[in-house]
Amino acid sequence: MKIILASGSPRRKELLEQAGYEFEIEVSDADENISVDEPGELVEQLSFRKAHAVVVNHLKEEDDCTVIGADTVVVLDGKVLGKPDGESGAVKMLKDLSGRTHQVYTGVSLFLIEKGKMVNHQSFHVCTDVTMRQLSDQEIAGYVATGEPMDKAGAYGIQGKAAVFISRICGDYYNVVGLPVCETVQQLQKLWNQSN
Repeated sequence: MKIILASGSPRRKELLEQAGYEFEIEVSDADENISVDEPGELVEQLSFRKAHAVVVNHLKEEDDCTVIGADTVVVLDGKVLGKPDGESGAVKMLKDLSGRTHQVYTGVSLFLIEKGKMVNHQSFHVCTDVTMRQLSDQEIAGYVATGEPMDKAGAYGIQGKAAVFISRICGDYYNVVGLPVCETVQQLQKLWNQSN
């Protein structure tokens, strides 16, 4: 069974490889503008859109494949933080997160295609609580200057230089990186078993 990851994220690629899967990458051009307030529903809808945009191509080709889409957001006090808008935006986000506990939601959508027909699909999300220690202005400025926060939700990467800022996590670490590996593998196996 061919597996397609509908994401250009190098973190998700590494995590799926770490789980032992061979797969292809097809980045979707799905519209990510959704007006949903509830973070779990938001990431599920975004992951669904990303995966479905790739699925459509394989229905035409009458393929057998599984498509995986994912989307991650950071939430502080119920407000969704996306990727920062420039360096000043990254500084503001990190100041807001400093000394606080926030949530990281990742939504995952899985589609099973057999002979060009969609036979099954499901979406789910995982939430992890992350606590960031109090950061000084110098630490924030130094981290932003590395450029690392610019392409990341919440303006930080737990698996990168920001690891030293995280004092505690409650839940799935890999979810914070961008793909809840344990839950994803379990749901994939369930998806495949249901179609046998």
